[in-house]
Amino acid sequence: MPPSVDFPSAPPVPPRGHRVRQTIEQLRARILGGEWPVGGRIPTEPQLVAALGVGRNTVREAVRALVHAGVLECRQGSGTYVVSTDELAPVVARRLGDDRMTEVIEVRRAFEVEAARLAALRRTPEDLATLDGALAARETAWRGGRVDAFVEADAALHMAVVAAAHNAMLAELYASFGAALRSTVAQAMGGSLTPERYVDHTRLVEAIRVGDPGRAAIEAGAFLEPAPWA
Repeated sequence: MPPSVDFPSAPPVPPRGHRVRQTIEQLRARILGGEWPVGGRIPTEPQLVAALGVGRNTVREAVRALVHAGVLECRQGSGTYVVSTDELAPVVARRLGDDRMTEVIEVRRAFEVEAARLAALRRTPEDLATLDGALAARETAWRGGRVDAFVEADAALHMAVVAAAHNAMLAELYASFGAALRSTVAQAMGGSLTPERYVDHTRLVEAIRVGDPGRAAIEAGAFLEPAPWA
């Protein structure tokens, strides 16, 4: 009687939902890694099937999920494009069209007061150098008189404060809030940089520099109450 031969068993086929989730993560990784930049078109469905080693339906479902999340956008007759690297940013942006600017201001305050407090406790010499540079750029932008340039410089300073807090989750959430941040500043400027709208941020940076969390929190909150500009 011939000896029995043990053939290797076939690897288990992962459930369809698991394959879709894996494909979503692969697509997201390529977007975050810069392979497909914001504004660029992703490969066609057949190309994705070949590159990822999954079926057409799996690719289709994964792309549909990222479209729903606001990361991708399908354009009829043109292809599918990357519109965001952040799934929260489109959600926040949609809120801006709902006359909810008061809520946006309140969320800004929640983020920025805590960020300033933590920054005063955790800032490094490198953080302080970044804050000084951002503060100087903000002053230069104000003197330049262009609202768009000032909005970007102001946002950069606030982002630097959040970065100095050294809380990765806070930084990620705040990054999703970038469009909302810029909208509140631009709205408060009213189309022009006039003296009565100027708010000095020097005291905030100084409170962080000397390591005074209470004072830093007060300074950060003062910018958003009662006048919500920067």
